[in-house]
Amino acid sequence: MLPATKHSFVVTASERSPLLESEYEPMGNSTMPKHASTGPQEAHGRRAVPQTIGHRGFKAAAPENTMAAFKAAAEAGVEAIETDLHLTRDGVVVLCHDETLQRCYGNKAKVCDLDWSEISQLRTLREPRQPMPRLVDLLEYLNRPGLEDIWLMLDIKTHDDAEEIMKKTAEALASVSSRRPWHTRVTPCCWNVTYIELSMKYLPGFPIAYVGVSTTYARYLTDIPNISFSMLRHALASPFGSRFLRDMNKLGIPVYVWTVNEESWMEWSVRKQLSGVITDEVSLFHEVCKRIGGGEGQTQTTNRSQKDAAGPKFRYLYRTLRFWGEMALLHFFVAIFLFREWRNGSPRHRINKALNG
Repeated sequence: MLPATKHSFVVTASERSPLLESEYEPMGNSTMPKHASTGPQEAHGRRAVPQTIGHRGFKAAAPENTMAAFKAAAEAGVEAIETDLHLTRDGVVVLCHDETLQRCYGNKAKVCDLDWSEISQLRTLREPRQPMPRLVDLLEYLNRPGLEDIWLMLDIKTHDDAEEIMKKTAEALASVSSRRPWHTRVTPCCWNVTYIELSMKYLPGFPIAYVGVSTTYARYLTDIPNISFSMLRHALASPFGSRFLRDMNKLGIPVYVWTVNEESWMEWSVRKQLSGVITDEVSLFHEVCKRIGGGEGQTQTTNRSQKDAAGPKFRYLYRTLRFWGEMALLHFFVAIFLFREWRNGSPRHRINKALNG
């Protein structure tokens, strides 16, 4: 057994504090009943803006994927929370991004190599030190009064046995009662067709998001009922991405973008009228939404933008070169991904087979 950590901090903020009232109108999302549509909406003279989705909770405010981060996100007024799923050795669904515990918890073991009784004793390296939560812990928290409108994106990592983690995720959802059915609040996020098929098997009726970096691959999946796409921002910023966004808008399919932490990317996301923005910087994104959504356009800038604008010209050159370097690297990995996926058969054929039984 792992030794218990001496210092464990308790979040003292009220767990039932009301969400911040929005000064702008989030865009709709057809996969969630609380939203009417995927297109832009005008409300009381305000411009529609993407939904705010807290990346691993409110990562900028608290250790990622902890109850402190999820509570901070809820209190900051997010529409949704994104988190990551892994399995412990004894089959408990826990919320952790990495396959190993080293970066966040200072332990070299893999999540799948330890039982829940061992992992529950670990604390984050980042202050305030927090334990790792289970999926059921987050579900129970979001079932409290005042939090019923927050929905979840569950990024199902591919390090565990696909069938087992999907089965255990379904069991966790079934074990926690909800004031609103979980299929109206939870979207499993799948990286490939294998997980999409298993999501349809174990979580029938739930909306599904394909999360990835390839718009080409995403196009094969548009016939799936209640599908949405959660895409790396670089994939959407290319000419292929612009066409993809136009086509998905025509089809009424929501498109989310990750992970957007720079103000310039946030402004780009609002201009592109994306369905939601997954971000560590929840407060900064709210500032951008209030400024642009309030009809002020880009006439005002935050201190961060003013500081950047006052910097030397080589900063612009550096960012341009970095962007295109990242784009080249992205397309290299996309090519590898598509090659590996096609070895198992056409994604469209596999999905049609799953849909037709």
